[in-house]
Amino acid sequence: MTARWCRRRGQVFEENQRPGTPLYNVKAYLPVAESFGFDSDLRAQTSGQAFPQCVFDHWETVQGDPLEAGKLRDELIASIRKRKGLTPELPPLDRYKDKL
Repeated sequence: MTARWCRRRGQVFEENQRPGTPLYNVKAYLPVAESFGFDSDLRAQTSGQAFPQCVFDHWETVQGDPLEAGKLRDELIASIRKRKGLTPELPPLDRYKDKL
């Protein structure tokens, strides 16, 4: 199960078994950008036995230089823009400048 979170850049920080039952409570941090489709993926991998509950916890910055091309930042932006139906490349800055 832990591989599900690690593949999506998640970090498991607590894993407890409920006493007297075969149930586990797993608490993990999962980036919002990676959480889309996580519910269906987890249920498919566990044959419907796992039920995730996602709750926002905190903000965290993406590590690395934000101006360096070809890094995780570019992959995240491209996937989010694709999911929203926007063009994959960022629009030029002059598109947002005041034209007065």
